[in-house]
Amino acid sequence: MADPSPFDENGNSGGLVAKQSAGDNAAPLSVSEISALLKRTVEDRFGFVRLRGELSGVKRAASGHLYCALKDEKAVIDAVMWRGSTGRLAFKPEDGLEVIASGKLTTYPGRSKYQIVVERMEIAGEGALLALLEKTRARLAQEGLFAAERKRALPFLPRVIGVVTSPTGAVIRDILHRLADRFPSQVLVWPVLVQGEGAAGQIAKAVRGFSALEENGPVPRPDLVIVARGGGSIEDLWAFNEEDVVRAIAESTIPVISAVGHETDTTLADHGADLRAPTPTAAAEIAVPVREELLAQLGELALRKRRCALRPVALGRERLDARVQRLPRPDALLAPAAQRLDELSDRLRRGLRDRAGVEREKLGELSRHLSLPLLRNRVANAQDRLVRSGLSPALIGRSLVRAHDRFAAFDRVLPQLNPEKPLSRGYVRVTDPSGRTLMKKADAENEKALVLKFLDGDLRVAVGGAAPRKSRSPASKLRQGDLF
Repeated sequence: MADPSPFDENGNSGGLVAKQSAGDNAAPLSVSEISALLKRTVEDRFGFVRLRGELSGVKRAASGHLYCALKDEKAVIDAVMWRGSTGRLAFKPEDGLEVIASGKLTTYPGRSKYQIVVERMEIAGEGALLALLEKTRARLAQEGLFAAERKRALPFLPRVIGVVTSPTGAVIRDILHRLADRFPSQVLVWPVLVQGEGAAGQIAKAVRGFSALEENGPVPRPDLVIVARGGGSIEDLWAFNEEDVVRAIAESTIPVISAVGHETDTTLADHGADLRAPTPTAAAEIAVPVREELLAQLGELALRKRRCALRPVALGRERLDARVQRLPRPDALLAPAAQRLDELSDRLRRGLRDRAGVEREKLGELSRHLSLPLLRNRVANAQDRLVRSGLSPALIGRSLVRAHDRFAAFDRVLPQLNPEKPLSRGYVRVTDPSGRTLMKKADAENEKALVLKFLDGDLRVAVGGAAPRKSRSPASKLRQGDLF
């Protein structure tokens, strides 16, 4: 194809209306056509490139696509990463982070710009990785996620322990073996990836999943969570430096032990956890005490308790023995009283003996005045006085008979004088309520109630009216006029 000349056949440089020169077979291209040609040329020539540069203007759209720019000291190129590729990112892109982006160059006709479609993005070396780590650590520390006052004390003896780790690695076997040696406990393992694509999301989900378990639910809720992984490079351990994992550990409602890597390895998860263990085995040792040591300690405490309980008894016994030694002996206490008793007994025997002697002398003195002839003389004199008095048994007997006859006459008359006797012949005795016999009409009128005594019982009546209410006799319910 001949090169188009800016001059026509007459030597003119242009005209008002575009005309095709003789022999010119190059038709004019549209903007879309040239843009398509440029796009195809660039994509064919630069189908795969790797660019190293600093991220700038990082922005994630609602659709999930990532837009940013790669720059160095002299140039800038736009970059886009589609949603399918962003899901495979092992880190969170941020401004100022130096990365190596792999993809293809293309053009964007809408703005006459060229850009790189990133399919893979990596941090450019450990220096950049450490810079990103320090930047993330400073930001989270400023938020207070690593503050010491947020750390919680671990339970002394957790019944259930949750472990977030890989189910196939040596870490879980070491933890289970160490727990079985120290204090057998119930262990719940939440299997996760511990490195690579999607590891950070699984770890964060597992930590939050343990916190979401309900108390007394079908799955027991752990009292302690161990986030564990074996040793490795900083790239292998990067999932535990992800912000989502650190926030999940810091926000956990269950105390968390971080046991990531070996003793020299440190991750942001260690700062966010309540306690860092140098190794997964050390985490198991921190989680539970040694059962045998606990039993020995309980035995020692029980012995001390028994000694403390018996110590007051021993001290009391010692004080009692000391006081008993200071007390006088019983025979010493009773000796004066015994001596006094002996003296009084001796005095009593002497007094009785002396008193008996005195009385014996008196009796002897009296017995000298008592003699049989004298007693017989006194009896004879008494008999003589009795005879002279004129009293004889027959006379006394006649007096008794006469007295008996008089008492018999009184006994016959006495029943006739009984005031109740006329009642048997139909008479009635009138008394006041106190039982005093009324013999006059005036006395009866002065009483409110009278008692009529019959042979078979009493009848209470009211003077001039009905019988009182207290009477239980049927006759008392009848009205009765004045008897007088």
